[in-house]
Amino acid sequence: MEENDLLTRTGPGTPCGELMRRYWMPAALSEELPPGGAPLSLKLLGEELVLFRDDQGRPGLLGLHCSHRCADLSYGRVENGGLRCIYHGWLYDIHGRCLDQPGEPGGGANKDSIRHPAYPCVEKAGVIFTYMGPGEPPLFPNYEFLAVPDEQAFGIKLFHECNYLQANEGNIDLAHLSFLHYSKANREVEFPADGSIDHRGAAPEMETYEVELTDYGLRSYKIRKLKDPDHYRLFMTEFVLPSFTCFFGEQYAQEGAFSVNWHVPIDDFHHWKYTFIFSRKGPLDKEAIRKRRADMDPDYSPKRKKKNRYDQDRALMAGESFTGIGYNFQVQDVYATESMGAMQDRSKEHLATMDRSVVAARKIMFKAIRDLQEGREPANVVRDPSGNFFLLDASDDPVPVHRSWKDYMAEKTRKLKIIREGSRG
Repeated sequence: MEENDLLTRTGPGTPCGELMRRYWMPAALSEELPPGGAPLSLKLLGEELVLFRDDQGRPGLLGLHCSHRCADLSYGRVENGGLRCIYHGWLYDIHGRCLDQPGEPGGGANKDSIRHPAYPCVEKAGVIFTYMGPGEPPLFPNYEFLAVPDEQAFGIKLFHECNYLQANEGNIDLAHLSFLHYSKANREVEFPADGSIDHRGAAPEMETYEVELTDYGLRSYKIRKLKDPDHYRLFMTEFVLPSFTCFFGEQYAQEGAFSVNWHVPIDDFHHWKYTFIFSRKGPLDKEAIRKRRADMDPDYSPKRKKKNRYDQDRALMAGESFTGIGYNFQVQDVYATESMGAMQDRSKEHLATMDRSVVAARKIMFKAIRDLQEGREPANVVRDPSGNFFLLDASDDPVPVHRSWKDYMAEKTRKLKIIREGSRG
């Protein structure tokens, strides 16, 4: 349990919480904080916070409770360059400086000594990011999905009633694709003539798994035999510290552009999954993307959830769906990760060959925590502009059998580097 706690506890002062705070991470969707809108109460990494836009439209993230008498600032007034508490009128700017103490002589002779908890924010791809760590923030990461123009990027989020690590490891685990997401609509092998589901989607003779370490995480591979004897299918997802994975998403079929699932702890038992979709070629049809992701309530929680047993239809399991939980991969993933419990007890696991990428990812997390504890900068915390360059990718490709997966990916990465360097000018 000690190792489990090391990776799952993210509150202030915890080893993983301190690690998470060394990276920029999503705090909210831009649409949740429209210009002129009310401040937004939220929780990240176990901290109660308030997000607001000042009268210049700049996002600011502050501690939720006023430094005076601890009233809730999310009820405050946005005015005069900051957020004003409605209890006694103390006014804070986005940097946590107290600008006014109207009940005190001269507006507060000691107001400059107040430094309310405040975290810097950056807005990209329709998402507001924050850095909650100590000292000067690292460079904002120049990830491709955040570097394209806003019309070519889309961000959305989904609430999960479980620890972040369960869902993050689900992205890394490629074996589950052949079971959890297996249906007539997206089958990888033919169904028997009687129409029943073929449960042998991941038979040992059909799939093998590989892992490749990177400077900022790892690449997980699944190599699957096809009925076409001249090709195999190469799946790859890329885990990036501290908690997101690139995968073959909605734009992959059209242009090879990956999508991202980024898991952000609310507390130790709840988290947000932020999904980023981007295009390398031009504007996205964002309304069409929203319609495809309409299976959620206005509060960004899934309509199919634990309390309605994810609307599982067991009749579908006879010939349509392995799980009976519809055809939405997101909902199926929510079932799998939430059903482990609010915080999975990994001491009860019995890991197998197909879990090698999950094991490797945990080791990477342990090393990052250890590096931080021993005074070293964790991997993927970037402070040198020359190192703020990433060749993130994903794969769902048919590959000629005479070509090794390593050679294929090396060539694909070389081509991606040319594209990325060209985009930098």
